Amino acid sequence: MKYASEDQREPVVDQTAGPAASAHGRTEQARATAPAPHDEQQGTRNRVARSILDHGPSTAAELALRLELTQAAVRRHLDALVAEGVVEPREKRVYGTRGRGRPAKAFALTDCGRDAFDQAYDQLASDALRWIAQSAGGGEKGEAAVAAFARARFAAQAEGYREAVESAEPEARTEALAKALTADGYAATARSAPNPQLGEQLCQHHCPVAHVAERYPQLCEAETEVFSRLLGTHVQRLATIAHGDGVCTTFVPKAGAGKPAHSTTTKTTTASASTAGRNPA
Repeated sequence: MKYASEDQREPVVDQTAGPAASAHGRTEQARATAPAPHDEQQGTRNRVARSILDHGPSTAAELALRLELTQAAVRRHLDALVAEGVVEPREKRVYGTRGRGRPAKAFALTDCGRDAFDQAYDQLASDALRWIAQSAGGGEKGEAAVAAFARARFAAQAEGYREAVESAEPEARTEALAKALTADGYAATARSAPNPQLGEQLCQHHCPVAHVAERYPQLCEAETEVFSRLLGTHVQRLATIAHGDGVCTTFVPKAGAGKPAHSTTTKTTTASASTAGRNPA
């Protein structure tokens, strides 16, 4: 009996030919169903890019450990991603005394790389905010209208985080907020600040509205205000993806630790707009 299509015919193993022939038949069948080498390589590159998105700028050694690959394999994929314009090498920031030798390079996503993960409708959002500003009369009134919209938007978004944050122990609230943000696509983490005695850092490795926030910093300012209310303390935005930094970084002081030594403003609401420093890694 013939199959409807010869292409659909399964490999036939001669049962009388012995185990060698049978094994050969199984091997041929496995080859027919195995993913193509190109697809497998692309899948691994996507994992590398996704790991950088989730954890921020990373060295080849960090990626190899995280993805359980060899450093040589990771470097090959990084070279391909650099050639495609998806990632770019940067000098890894080192806190404290730098050891001997050349500093390790950290690889960060480019705007093109972020766009591959970004499902936000940037142009639509920009047009909507521009319309709000113009409808309010432009100038300072327009900026105030955009700020009011941003505060209302993030206040509504924060309601989804409030229960998770308030149900956590005080020392675990930054971590709880990071998990809630991650569920919303911000790939956030909480980690100790360079001086752990002063506090910790809330890091967002992805921002779905980064391109819009470049034009309208009120979005960053409103988000900072929401973090402050949720965590019950004044926070300071140190870096933002919208300003070209690798990660959105917010300093969260420990209770009783006082203000961070490098704070020069009294209002956290304007910290994101006036951020001058950069956090490349």
